[in-house]
Amino acid sequence: MSEQVEHSSDSSRPGAQNPDTIARRSFLAGAGGIAAFGAGVTMIPAILGSAPTASALPVTPAPTDPLARAGIAKRLRYSCADVLYNEGLVAHPTNGDEALYPDRIGSFTKGLPHNSFGEVNTGAFATLVGALTAADPYTAIEFVPSGQPNSSQRLKLTNPLGGLAYDLEGVDAHNTTVPAAPAFASAEKAGEIVENYWMALLRDIPFTQYDTNATVAQACSDLSSMSDFRGPKVAGQVTPQTLFREEAIGCGVGPFLSQFWWKSQPYGAQYIEPRMRTIVAGIDYMTTNASWLDVQNGVKPTTLLTFDPTLRYMRNGRDLSRWVHMDVLFQAYFQALLHLMTPPDPGNPFTGGGLGCPPNPSNPYLLAQMQDGFATFGGPHVATLMTEVSTRALKATWYQKWYVHRHLRPEAFAGAVHHKINSARPYAIHSDALNSQAVAAVQSQYAGNAFLPMAFPEGSPVHPSYTAGHATVAGACITILKSMFYTDQPFPNPVVPTTDGLALVPYTGGDASQMTVGGELNKLAANVGYGRNVAGVHWRSDGFESLRLGERIAISILKDQKRTFLENNVAFSFKKFDGTTITI
Repeated sequence: MSEQVEHSSDSSRPGAQNPDTIARRSFLAGAGGIAAFGAGVTMIPAILGSAPTASALPVTPAPTDPLARAGIAKRLRYSCADVLYNEGLVAHPTNGDEALYPDRIGSFTKGLPHNSFGEVNTGAFATLVGALTAADPYTAIEFVPSGQPNSSQRLKLTNPLGGLAYDLEGVDAHNTTVPAAPAFASAEKAGEIVENYWMALLRDIPFTQYDTNATVAQACSDLSSMSDFRGPKVAGQVTPQTLFREEAIGCGVGPFLSQFWWKSQPYGAQYIEPRMRTIVAGIDYMTTNASWLDVQNGVKPTTLLTFDPTLRYMRNGRDLSRWVHMDVLFQAYFQALLHLMTPPDPGNPFTGGGLGCPPNPSNPYLLAQMQDGFATFGGPHVATLMTEVSTRALKATWYQKWYVHRHLRPEAFAGAVHHKINSARPYAIHSDALNSQAVAAVQSQYAGNAFLPMAFPEGSPVHPSYTAGHATVAGACITILKSMFYTDQPFPNPVVPTTDGLALVPYTGGDASQMTVGGELNKLAANVGYGRNVAGVHWRSDGFESLRLGERIAISILKDQKRTFLENNVAFSFKKFDGTTITI
């Protein structure tokens, strides 16, 4: 892939010269590769070039006068805001479904009153839309009709006002954009629901058995026959190696799951056990009309999950679904950060230490002889920056959800499939979905019902599908990690779990040598984003576009942050999800 380099020139950073670019330097292997981020870890200087000389220091010293400092801080905030303001406004395209269908069949309606076919009360939907844009939306939303009169048993709408909140760093949530979601009647949407059905049917098959499983082969054949399925393919065909994967660099290499799932996580003096509490196989939800309709009306399920009494390494779709059901949104990336920044400890068989990933070669302290990073370009900086982008990503994605797209969830679309087939409802569903092997397989397993078997009894959250919160946060957090660490290095000693999830064994696939730290970080983000698809609560387009939305949000925050530092030659250089290099 050709490498396209973007540059962000910024001459207004106080007290320092700022070149348009910084040359990417080769990081010294061996001892010089010890991570400089961990608390108490001494960086062994890497010979990357000459140490700074007096003439290379900032020509304008940092002000010591408090009033001068306050003036610079004020002007800096105005300057950052002006830069973003002058970029202009973005467009917000939609698929037109809300205006096209008077019955709102293509829109998100969960939690509102529905008839026996799951069709929303259109007056209630109009009240919701009006409340979202009211002068006092917090109060107006309280008067939106619910499909569950008993408030103690009601699934509440999830934080519509989150999409209206402002932020003081990075691009404003309302000035981010994504393409329109695939339309309800489109062949692309049909391909997406067929993929969701197969994800549900294959939840209990270990990813390591995809090459030999007959149902996997059937899924690949079915998806390959779709007229507009957007997942990765080989020579036009979906294969066991590409099934349910993302197109980001590294996601198609090695095991389906990222190596970071299976590493003991150093957490200060503690280590986090990588095995997880998962759900027993074979139990899915919302496969009958009564249970499906209750959830669409916002009835809170009382069904309890059935847990596996044995802790296991993540190894299949059900494990992944369970993990993304319970996680703190930046949890996976924080755990990856801890592993990246902790040096290896091969003499300790209990933990083995961490990966000891070197800092990004653009880190300004790699040339310093008398100082290390800490509050800037050190462990505390990368840890807090990686987590703080989460809330900014959520505000942006919540705006897209509630105020732009209001896109329906897969469970609602599958309900429409069921009622078109079994009740002759006049829905404009593409024939690719109706005639798919996936729908036939679900009907065969669930007494003629075509509802999407869900991993959770409550189904999706009570907020629209597009864009996806998990995936947007994933894209933002992983982008920060790639901006701070040298991620082009090979991933050492890859492993996979046994099919029962009780042990780890070496991964010996022919592509093991192609696995990199950056690829496994991309894969981690994709696993979380697409893991929500495996659970039945999101679409492929949700994951794909949201990862890249999160990436753009993180880049805007890095641009803002860059303006605040006094270190020489500050830059952030890394590979984006599409493999192109950006230097900020």
